[in-house]
Amino acid sequence: MPPIDLPFSHAEYDRRIAKTRAAMSRQGLDVLFVTDPSNQAWLTGYDGWSFYVHQGVILGLEGDPVWWGRNQDTNGALRTVWMSADHVRGYADGFVQSTERHPMQDLARVLGELGLNRGRVGVEMDNYYYSAKAHSELAAHLGGAELVDATALVNWQRTVKSEAEVAFMRKAAAISEKIVDGLMERVEPGVAKNDVVAEIYRDAITGVDGAWGDYPAIVPLLPSGSDAAAPHLTWDGRAFATGEATFFEISGCYRRYHTPFCRTIFLGTPPDFLRRAEAALVEGLEAGLEAARAGNRACDIANALAAPLERAGIERGARCGYPIGLSYPPDWGERTISLRAEDESVLQPGMTFHFMPGLWMKDWGIEITESILIREEGPAESFCNRPREIFVKP
Repeated sequence: MPPIDLPFSHAEYDRRIAKTRAAMSRQGLDVLFVTDPSNQAWLTGYDGWSFYVHQGVILGLEGDPVWWGRNQDTNGALRTVWMSADHVRGYADGFVQSTERHPMQDLARVLGELGLNRGRVGVEMDNYYYSAKAHSELAAHLGGAELVDATALVNWQRTVKSEAEVAFMRKAAAISEKIVDGLMERVEPGVAKNDVVAEIYRDAITGVDGAWGDYPAIVPLLPSGSDAAAPHLTWDGRAFATGEATFFEISGCYRRYHTPFCRTIFLGTPPDFLRRAEAALVEGLEAGLEAARAGNRACDIANALAAPLERAGIERGARCGYPIGLSYPPDWGERTISLRAEDESVLQPGMTFHFMPGLWMKDWGIEITESILIREEGPAESFCNRPREIFVKP
């Protein structure tokens, strides 16, 4: 088998394992079972489109982690994880989508073989990839172990990025810029949305010099006109029309690292109310970037954004950002800190966020956003470099 092309050094993975074990010890955990594919990849390097079946990483307080999953996916694990082959375990295909047996029965057996079926076992209970059925089956077959909620334990260890991770995000940012530049060239009245999305994917996957494109965790979002009041609509075959604003929420992705970037395009002459909203949004965005400093809090960014919007009579009920980095579908956020008035998490150098103050009103919407890096000193750095404005095409 050819040498494994690991995204990071063994020292980087050792650092991550040590951080996670320290967090486990603080929570009194003897074992951690990780199902979030982003956390699996962060700890072991595993990378495959297999998260639709039960799989995960077993981490005890000693020794290398074990990747466990469907038998046919063990070949993918052997080609992507840093551990030796004896730390990859598979279950038979008869467990897959069966009404007679469940993969968690096999996981309980493996934990027993490893001597890890005792004490406090942490599981990611509030996670897309760990079902209620999985939890009940594991509890029923694990014997005397106590299952403990360890949701986001690994996610919190990921909040401060290493230099190597930031380098990947800079490559993803270059891809995001390429996508936005392509949108400015292609979006015209009468052009079908699906045709533009096809070119978004071409730019995203082709990548830029020195950075091939990976698939993003979220598909392109691009509602127009009154549909832009809804933040999570995708596309159809309708054409772009004069007199409408369309926001584009996209992200370049390099080796699973994302740098989301949103801009709005208006075809024709924007109405005055939209220009006023744009001015308030950009003022708030730049005030938030100034507040995004090490030692400040997540809420400081949100409050800085809110002031100009409130003066303009615009009320936002949503948070205005979240951590980003390594991710798999269906979400490119890390699900820890939120940029909102109630979150007093202290900002640290190396944290990365999508500062996302989208405006979704009753019958219109715009997005102008930045992905940012908290620096050692000074305000946050924006990963992308494009004008903060509504792009107008007459």
